[in-house]
Amino acid sequence: MKQGIHPENYREVAFKDMSNGDVFISRSTINAKETIDIDGATYPLAKMDISSTSHPFYTGKSNLVDTAGRVDKFKSRYGNRGK
Repeated sequence: MKQGIHPENYREVAFKDMSNGDVFISRSTINAKETIDIDGATYPLAKMDISSTSHPFYTGKSNLVDTAGRVDKFKSRYGNRGK
């Protein structure tokens, strides 16, 4: 990294997903009021409501709409009206 271009408080921060308890460490300038001990080191703690470990899209638990079935149903109902 180039020296002198990042803010002074750019440091490692622990982000905790509150829905499933998953914790990951990344660098950030976020202001955190709480701290957490991980592997003998103390990090500022940022709490999140959702992350990639609990989001339905990334976990594969989201419901996908079958658009092909809807299109076929539409064509079977209204396909002959234009003729």
